[in-house]
Amino acid sequence: MPKLFHLRASPRRDSVSAAGAELFISRFKETHPGWDIDTLDIWRDTLPQYDVEAVDAKYARQSGRPLTQRQSEAQAELGRMAVRLSLAERVVISTPMWNFGIPYKFKQWIDMIVQPGLTFSFDPKFGYSPLLKDRPTLVIMASGSDFVTGMNRGRTDLATPYLREVLGFIGLSNPRFVSIGPTNGSADMTTAARELAFRRLRELAPTF
Repeated sequence: MPKLFHLRASPRRDSVSAAGAELFISRFKETHPGWDIDTLDIWRDTLPQYDVEAVDAKYARQSGRPLTQRQSEAQAELGRMAVRLSLAERVVISTPMWNFGIPYKFKQWIDMIVQPGLTFSFDPKFGYSPLLKDRPTLVIMASGSDFVTGMNRGRTDLATPYLREVLGFIGLSNPRFVSIGPTNGSADMTTAARELAFRRLRELAPTF
């Protein structure tokens, strides 16, 4: 059974990014019968700690040193998280923008899966190479301000270029972004922004 992996990065059940993802996935299921939807809620599901054992395991792997038992256990936990992503034929990420970037729990998940031998490799002669096969990837991002142009009143959207870079680094080289913003302000502005983004999500779902 083909799988769509949904990473839910907002702690709020009624968040705008979550609502956009629910609409998109609902429409996707209508047009893709038989697909399995695997949702990881990083605020409610237990994430492994990216602690000293996991960090030491990473450097041991990079240098070719044998891992201790605890390092092997830590690496196995990270491996399970990376495999969960790698098994999906489609990827949807729904996230708010926090302080121009992403929530710290989302960054924790990224730090866990972006590991040598799991999602990328390094060769002294050729440099870094992604290990994941490219697949359709969608990022639904809600922000209090309107960052459609990348900036708002001199403030910069740091989340979009970061996610584009880190996803490409592991092999998801062409993610699509649907921004929902502003989510704060007058009712006319927020409603118009939401309706525009939701219309785009409905249109994208059948061919995703």
